[in-house]
Amino acid sequence: MSSGTLMLWVAVPYACLAIFVVGHVWRAKSGMLTWTTRSTQLLERRLLRIGSPLFHLGMLAVIGGHVLGILVPKAATEAAGVSEHSYHVVSVGAGTAAGVAMTLGLAVLLYRRLTVRRVRRTTTGVDRATYLLLGLVVLTGMWATVAVNLLGGGYDYRETVGPWFRSLFLLGPDPELMTGAPLIYQLHALSAFLLFALWPFSRLVHAWSAPVTYLRRSPILYRSRTGPTGLQPEGMSLVATPSRRANGSTRSKPKEIVT
Repeated sequence: MSSGTLMLWVAVPYACLAIFVVGHVWRAKSGMLTWTTRSTQLLERRLLRIGSPLFHLGMLAVIGGHVLGILVPKAATEAAGVSEHSYHVVSVGAGTAAGVAMTLGLAVLLYRRLTVRRVRRTTTGVDRATYLLLGLVVLTGMWATVAVNLLGGGYDYRETVGPWFRSLFLLGPDPELMTGAPLIYQLHALSAFLLFALWPFSRLVHAWSAPVTYLRRSPILYRSRTGPTGLQPEGMSLVATPSRRANGSTRSKPKEIVT
């Protein structure tokens, strides 16, 4: 086994995973105020309404397909009565549809960021690196799905890529499994691990921040100091009025902030 094989398929994946974990811990302890998408919705909404749902819904479907195809062994699906032909048809069909949605969504978001001046001015160097790696992951994944498995002769990645990926997490890496995989699969795997390494330092961290607190947060009402018909140019009162439950209790105490 060559040193290059060990470097690409053992050292690089483990280094990226270590940066992924340690980077998130560091970011959580030192920069929670920056744990956000840095949303540009107020700067442009029309293209965002198109690109964001396409990208995120397609991405969720793609992740689900990867979990099934890589983390679930081939022997498990065969034991469940799923033949290789049936798995291939469903995998290629669903994967192509999800990949097309994700690719179109990413293309719209990239077009928006490049052509809308106010959005472009908010783009940082980390954002550019994120889009570059994300685009590489999406394009290599689409090439493997469409060009190799849909239009080409096909390739059973569950005999090489899947076992190699699982071997990393079982702490018994088998790098030789990846040496026989097609180049497009190798590029897809490496670009994905590099994206993992960049993840904690980018706006991608918002993926771990589900806004569940909004479901139980008390509503906030804005009221004028002089009443609904009066004008108060010098300031407004911000009153947080708690909603009442059926038994008369409230979710939180009312707060009033005068600005």
